[in-house]
Amino acid sequence: MSAQSKHFLNDPATLVLDSLQGLCAVNPQLVLDSHNKSVFVANPDRSKVALLCGGGSGHEPAHAGFVGKGILTGAICGNIFASPNASQVRRAIDFVDNEKGTVIIVKNYTGDVLNFGLAKEQYAALHPTKADKVKFLIVGDDVAVGRTQGSIVGRRGLAGTVLVYKVAGALADTGASLDEVYNLANWVASNIVTIGVGLEHCHVPGTVPALSHLESHEIEIGMGIHNESGYRRESPVPKLGELIPQLNTLLTAQDDPERSFLQFERGDNVVVLVNNLGGVSELELGAIVGEVTKDISQRGFGIKRILSGTFMTSLNMSGFSITLLRLPSEDTVGDVVSREIILSLLDAKPEVPGWKWSAGTAPAALSTTTPTQVTNISQDSHLALSAGQIDFVARIQRACNALIDAEPDITRMDNIAGDGDCGLTLKTGAEGVLQQISQGKISGNDVVGSIIAISKVAEEAMGGTSGALYSSVHSNSSSMIIDDPSSLSIHPPSRIFFSALAQGLQSQSLSSGTAITPSIWTSALQSALKGLYTYTRARPPSRTLVDPLDAFINTLLNSNGNNYESAVKVAEEAAEGTKNLKAKAGRSAYVEGDRLREQQVPDPGAWGVKTILRGLLAE
Repeated sequence: MSAQSKHFLNDPATLVLDSLQGLCAVNPQLVLDSHNKSVFVANPDRSKVALLCGGGSGHEPAHAGFVGKGILTGAICGNIFASPNASQVRRAIDFVDNEKGTVIIVKNYTGDVLNFGLAKEQYAALHPTKADKVKFLIVGDDVAVGRTQGSIVGRRGLAGTVLVYKVAGALADTGASLDEVYNLANWVASNIVTIGVGLEHCHVPGTVPALSHLESHEIEIGMGIHNESGYRRESPVPKLGELIPQLNTLLTAQDDPERSFLQFERGDNVVVLVNNLGGVSELELGAIVGEVTKDISQRGFGIKRILSGTFMTSLNMSGFSITLLRLPSEDTVGDVVSREIILSLLDAKPEVPGWKWSAGTAPAALSTTTPTQVTNISQDSHLALSAGQIDFVARIQRACNALIDAEPDITRMDNIAGDGDCGLTLKTGAEGVLQQISQGKISGNDVVGSIIAISKVAEEAMGGTSGALYSSVHSNSSSMIIDDPSSLSIHPPSRIFFSALAQGLQSQSLSSGTAITPSIWTSALQSALKGLYTYTRARPPSRTLVDPLDAFINTLLNSNGNNYESAVKVAEEAAEGTKNLKAKAGRSAYVEGDRLREQQVPDPGAWGVKTILRGLLAE
């Protein structure tokens, strides 16, 4: 596995400034100091406490994405993963000068602490009457850095820092005093813990691509946001249900002398922040949030708020972090503020692009609803036709196992010719059918019922572009035409085809218990193909699954159903022939046709049909 080393940019040297210019276009309330790579609220209310933050770039939306009404007054940006210098920071302190004072909040990294601290001291020396108007707060929330390891430098600052920004900024916006804002910010900073995990280190634009730090089967727990090594590596990559409890244990365990930074007790109330480190899809992030919520609740903690999204990144790192803010166990925090006010400050809606939407309430208990079930007439109205002497179930099993074995090849084809899901979709469907067999729902004594069961697997398990096409088995609509080339993958046609096949068997004036002969199969298959053609304009040669399917059925028809092996061979030739065809339908229509022919890539759906037919034939 290699790190993502390609980037969209003009020049690595100008990327930070280019990004800040884009941010100011998105957020017109900001003003940009180009020389000092800093952004500020253009017209700040100088009767209120100002909040400054900053650090190396590459953590967007932190820090500049939180500048605006309700959070930060200004942010100073260094180069990627490098602290801004003291003169940049000192200029920013001058810019936000106000009646009440300024709170500077930085993550605990040596460069940030030294440069921001030096700027504060220089400002105090230049303005002795204002020396007490600038306060300095360092946030270190990383539990991966144990007490021994961090004995001198302390813990690193991670995504929990943005909770400090948010609470302090919202309080400052109410007109609170400098001491009130600083004291609350300090309390939040003292009650947060964070742990990160990554699949791979990230790549800094403008640098030589590094060799992979992690094997494809590894993850690293406790990674920093500047590519620092973590606490430990895990192999193989655990499932979320195994990983999340490990991470939460590092956050909350009381028996680890190196990492028990907060005294958590069962019944404590917490705020949960799940942060995307830059390269995690929203799909995965949702699953992560679900597992975190479940595990934290099982530990006996009361979750008062959940925040999820991209808050503090490590460029494009494929990883995430979990932050817990332990809320006051008592009703007040000294004389500063109550628990409910902390939550209200978190809930206040700022006018900044970087802060993510949140519900403003505690999460409800997870529940799922099932629509009221209607009578499923397909369960008691179909004919129980027999497969006769054919070992129907064994053939279905062989075809399913063949699809499972072929998944890597079909996936490889579809990664080139389509959207990459065909192999896994077919494998999922095959596994679903095998499960139906193990449950006795597929039987040679009830072929129609078995085909209906297979059709339901196509609907419920295979997914893909199913949508409206995966509707009732007994739908009589024939007015829908597949006119979108992207929709002609194997899964919707398979659902339609199986449904039409079941109807074709029942339309031949047979009685229950009748053994299906080759001619009956052939008539039903011909009817099913006709039904499929009602919903697609694809006709052979089209570089789709209809090429082998049409070839198989028509060859079988010419032999009155008595030469199955020859029909399979013709279908295999048609599937092989898709290597040399220009796509007229299907997702391959979006891919450059010459490239597919040059690489001799067959249509994945056609290959799936070939695999099924050969599996049904094999002894």
